[in-house]
Amino acid sequence: MEERREMRADNFHEFFDHWLDEQNQYLRQLVTAAEAYENRRRQIQNIHRIHAGNGHRDNGEHILSQIVERVVQHYEKYYEAKSRCENQDVLAMLSPSWRSKLEDAFLWIGGWRPGMAFMLLLLLYSKLGLQVEAGLAELMRSVPTGDLADLSQDQIRRIDELQLMTIDEEKRITEKMAKQQQKMADSSMAELSHVVTEMIRNNENRPEEIGYNSAQVRPVLKEKEEGLECVLHMADDLRLKTLKNVIDILSPIQAVHFLIAAAELHLRVHEWGRQRDAAAAAASASASSSSSQIAAN
Repeated sequence: MEERREMRADNFHEFFDHWLDEQNQYLRQLVTAAEAYENRRRQIQNIHRIHAGNGHRDNGEHILSQIVERVVQHYEKYYEAKSRCENQDVLAMLSPSWRSKLEDAFLWIGGWRPGMAFMLLLLLYSKLGLQVEAGLAELMRSVPTGDLADLSQDQIRRIDELQLMTIDEEKRITEKMAKQQQKMADSSMAELSHVVTEMIRNNENRPEEIGYNSAQVRPVLKEKEEGLECVLHMADDLRLKTLKNVIDILSPIQAVHFLIAAAELHLRVHEWGRQRDAAAAAASASASSSSSQIAAN
């Protein structure tokens, strides 16, 4: 409850860094849980109790379901905090300073594109399916693996349907965002910019009358920001809904594999982006220093 009261847009960066640390911890838990599940399954096979061991497998799946639930709650925590900050400063959340330039280049309305979830599923399904076909693991050939190579026809059908619905929703939200962006050139903005420009020409450059927080400017821009906030909420809702719907279709071990891949992708891209930005900043500083030395000589 204390965190909810203190969360503000200007300290979301701190929350995000802490959330990433937690995601790293959950990633390790997911990997450990998946390995433990696979080890139990191998033991059951080795003692020829595949069918008699169903109770053990159910217990293992219950453990997996618990960690999947905790990871989903961790994502919910992120979007709840983000939503509160969007209400305070939507522009900061649309162009987050805590993201790297690499991440910024691939953002869709302030976050990851929901359709990426299905690309990740497809890649995992193809990779694991090839492993099974190639016979790289004796266990995979003899019993159902429970991983994403084991998607049933019903699961594939449901994923296809969900993907189509998600793409349609993405398009709808993208169109809404385009309409909001076009409002920056609507009649109210054109008239306001003209009036303020005329005041500047007439040497009436008083911040209280023409600045961002002035009575003339703030209401017009506030309306535009509220429109952006609405679209951003819709995009975040679709992101979280897509994650939950995908997991609902998967078995516990499949959901674990999916969440592992999603966390690995997010964490590594964030890390690579920060390293790239740091290298670019260092190169820029070095070039600036060299230029100063040349000028001094």
